[in-house]
Amino acid sequence: MPDQPKSADHKRQATALAADPRYEILVRKRSRFAWTLTVIMLLIFFGYILLIAFDKALLAQPLYQGATVSLGIPIGIGVILAGIILTGIYVRRANREYDPIMLSFREDAER
Repeated sequence: MPDQPKSADHKRQATALAADPRYEILVRKRSRFAWTLTVIMLLIFFGYILLIAFDKALLAQPLYQGATVSLGIPIGIGVILAGIILTGIYVRRANREYDPIMLSFREDAER
């Protein structure tokens, strides 16, 4: 049972962290940002699905005269790229803002 003291120490640190008002603020900010990005992505995705359902003729139009690619293909690629971009935005913000704050919490807990 050599892991027990370490486990107890981790539980103590986790309890202290959860009670820290700065941590609660961080969790609230991070959750709000994540939900905002989620709503944006859902609007983009369901907007595309609704466009497919209700205006197929628009999506079936060729990109230009004589093109074999319809307008729906680049719009669909745009939906995928939007997901990638929104993920990148979250990761960048997490790395620059949230991770350093969490690191300071860990350092404070180890003291």
